[in-house]
Amino acid sequence: MNIALLIILAFLLLSIFLGIRSSKGKDMDLEQWTVGGRGFGAIFVFLLMAGEIYTTFSFLGGSGWAYGKGAPALYVLIYITLSYVLSYWLLPEIWRYAKENKLMSQSDFFVSKYKSPGLGILAALVGVVSMIPVIVVQLKGLGIIVSEASYGAISMSEAVWMGAISLTIYVMISGIHGSVWTAVIKDIMMVAIIGFLGIYLPIHYFGGFQPMFEAIDAAKPGFLKFPDQGLSVSWFISTVILLVFGFYMWPQVFSAVYSARSGKVFRKNAIISPLYTLMLLFVFFVGFTAILKVPGLVGADADLSLLRLSIETFDPWFIGIIGGAGLLTALVPGSMLLMSVATLLAKNVYKEFAPAVSDCHVVRLAKFLVPVIALIAVYFTLNGGETMSALILMGYSLITQLFPSLLFSLKRNNPINKFGAISGIISGLAIVICITLSHSTIGTLFPSLPQAAKDLNVGIIALAVNFIVMIAVSLAFRKQAIQLEPKSVNEI
Repeated sequence: MNIALLIILAFLLLSIFLGIRSSKGKDMDLEQWTVGGRGFGAIFVFLLMAGEIYTTFSFLGGSGWAYGKGAPALYVLIYITLSYVLSYWLLPEIWRYAKENKLMSQSDFFVSKYKSPGLGILAALVGVVSMIPVIVVQLKGLGIIVSEASYGAISMSEAVWMGAISLTIYVMISGIHGSVWTAVIKDIMMVAIIGFLGIYLPIHYFGGFQPMFEAIDAAKPGFLKFPDQGLSVSWFISTVILLVFGFYMWPQVFSAVYSARSGKVFRKNAIISPLYTLMLLFVFFVGFTAILKVPGLVGADADLSLLRLSIETFDPWFIGIIGGAGLLTALVPGSMLLMSVATLLAKNVYKEFAPAVSDCHVVRLAKFLVPVIALIAVYFTLNGGETMSALILMGYSLITQLFPSLLFSLKRNNPINKFGAISGIISGLAIVICITLSHSTIGTLFPSLPQAAKDLNVGIIALAVNFIVMIAVSLAFRKQAIQLEPKSVNEI
């Protein structure tokens, strides 16, 4: 067993220990398990929410896209920064309403706002389906990190199974408490390691950032520009808009929002978080450095670029530290995702059909579902070849369909009713699913359109249809309700 693998295993044991320790002395009822008793202060909420950007995707997928796609990879930096701007107004409203109504999941929010259990079930199922690809990303990233950092001593499939088992134990014992304590270590390590790699590697191999970009441009002319078609400027803009709207639609993000002690923490975070996001630039610098130093990685293998370059550059003990930090980037968001999926299925689907069951029963069912969901995620992890970025974008296209109905629900006099919200969400989902399964694009469906229109992200088209259907159906039902109202005595 090499030193790198020993260090990675030490990090894994540390995270499990923190998970067990964090739940000590707490009555792990549904509220404690899912939202930490709503007692987290500004620092913990910041680490749960702002720290969500430092997942295995940002660690491996971000560098992989810089390596394989060039300039279009910058969409990650732009959409996350703009999302924090939106959070300044959006999250305090969500938190306030959730606290007043003692909500514990995203689905609860829709049920309460629209007085519709059916909409709550739909929102829960959308959340579950959308989060499965993201859980796959975490497990895939964890498998890559452990396999590569162990110098092949552990295979990709073995690493995925190890990670899934550890993640399951971690979530079942500690809930959100373990996630927040591990997030502290994870973020400190990630900022230090990403900053170091992003500065050191370009200087080590090229003598600086400018010589690095000049070398890439000479070897691959036009690679650092947006292409005229495909991942063009119109794709970039539509993707950024889609992801900004979807950034806070993830159910695990709602859990983090609900856990806050005060609504003021979100405005503080909105000021600090964009600066925190700038660290992602260093992830891209690593990917750009790898283009000429570890050539030949194509397709999903582009996600290996950071680790392959690091292994060629550093001693095994430092690879172990990189691998340990990468392991934590899978455990923290992965635990939040698993917990959120299990909670949605237990509380917002099962309990709707069995309303008499107690919260204790719901907690037990949610914990039972954790290994089931983990097994499903393992299957897709080991049987899928998509890049991390493709999986993330697919999940976003689905989950963003909840945004229009949520946005309108924040208005004092919401013009949207439950029928419009349900119809809009279903229509948007139908478009995303049909186009995804048929491997179509706007361009293949409408070949006569201008190239800029062909390159639009399909999710933004689905979102537009969702919005139109939602408005139309709400107006139709409102008009019908007015017609059915009994006439007053004067009118008769």
